[in-house]
Amino acid sequence: MPRRHLRMTGAADAPLRAALRALRTELDVPEEFPAAVLAEAEQAAASPRLPGHDATDLPLFTVDPPTSVDLDQAMHLARRKSGGFRVSYAIADVAAYVTPGGPLDDEAHRRVTTLYFPDEKVPLHPTSLSEGAASLLPGQTCPAVLWTIDLDADGRTERTDVRRALVRSRAKLDYEGVQRAVDGGTAEESVALLRDIGELREEREADRGGISLDVPEQQVVERDGTYELAFRAPLPADGWNAQISLLTGMAAAELMIASGTGVLRTLPTAPDGAVARLRRTAKALDIDWPHHVSYARLVRSLDARRPHHAAFLQECTTLLRGAGYTVFAHGEVPELTTHAAVAAPYAHCTAPLRRLVDRYASELCLAACADAPPPEWVLAALGELPKEMADGTRRGNTVERECVDLVEAALLKDRVGEIFDAVVVDVKEREPAVGTVQLAEPAVVARIEGSSRLPLGERLRVRLARADPGTAKVQFAPA
Repeated sequence: MPRRHLRMTGAADAPLRAALRALRTELDVPEEFPAAVLAEAEQAAASPRLPGHDATDLPLFTVDPPTSVDLDQAMHLARRKSGGFRVSYAIADVAAYVTPGGPLDDEAHRRVTTLYFPDEKVPLHPTSLSEGAASLLPGQTCPAVLWTIDLDADGRTERTDVRRALVRSRAKLDYEGVQRAVDGGTAEESVALLRDIGELREEREADRGGISLDVPEQQVVERDGTYELAFRAPLPADGWNAQISLLTGMAAAELMIASGTGVLRTLPTAPDGAVARLRRTAKALDIDWPHHVSYARLVRSLDARRPHHAAFLQECTTLLRGAGYTVFAHGEVPELTTHAAVAAPYAHCTAPLRRLVDRYASELCLAACADAPPPEWVLAALGELPKEMADGTRRGNTVERECVDLVEAALLKDRVGEIFDAVVVDVKEREPAVGTVQLAEPAVVARIEGSSRLPLGERLRVRLARADPGTAKVQFAPA
């Protein structure tokens, strides 16, 4: 899923902004686009390669955070007369603007992903494309990769078609607005079907043993002219929307596997030792996990609003580490094609404005669906994509973690010595006096060190021992 935008306010010379500038320098984050890249982007925005198929009569809509303008996906959902559903999913066609081997393409390979800082965004592509011509903004006609996926009445895929098309989104919706409209019965049919299809796909996910962790997200938000940290619990609408993207990623993987050439997002099954550790954690948290109950089924039974369950869900994220990209060609399909959390073959293809690999996956799916060979420029780049994406993803994760750490330290720097209510959400297995606590207010997740074993999943009074914006470090101790 795309990263959430981080926002902040304050004077340009504020210490936090200085620390963020230093962080960008330390991580070698590219900021200004070279003149040749900007020039190519402006020219491409004015004259993209247009498809022959016109689908502008399809009343598409987008669902994104309210402030987002780099809109990768738009959808239309309908019931089929023969039964079941039709999902029309338009993905921004970045390849209509980027010439392989040109300055714009080279710069995208250098950046790999869009990076979100609290004070600014570092985009993958110049904003004339990512927030302008290539974005699926409402009322704008632009080229897209249009997926048409027919589902049966139970939400299972029956047919997939992928082609280039001109599209025009009719409405820009956000998660909260969609949730209110669906719950209140005021949503138009195409939007209301997001719940129907989303819930069916969630059922199919459960059937195959897939996992979607419902863990509250920590984010930086603007409020009353300043900035603070808050927890945002995902809405059901977030999950429904994510299911449409997952559906498309799974369809993409199947197309590429059938064609013998592709780039998949893969995750091995967690080793027995990791699952055994998780079982020990469940026992410590008094969570009943019978041996005949699968991990996926247990996760679905938990409520993140309960401290013990929230702590366990946080521990569950350890089983999702180790995801990577797997490429193959010439019919030599690798042994591992699945993503353990999805519990099926899966590919990233729905966020090309913000993630490099998606442009290549789209091209491979277009070729597979047309029963044509992939473009040479795609085949030439495949070998390097896994490393490029691994490096870019690692940098993105570091940016996200370091930014939150900086904001936490800045917010708490004048409160050292104060006592807070917290929940112990993680304890180091070999150092049981060291772990992680989550505060109720403010929304801080930080390290804690004590002199005795920490009570995993228990509420605990903690004292702020350290908050240093210069080192982005916050540390607590039992009160």
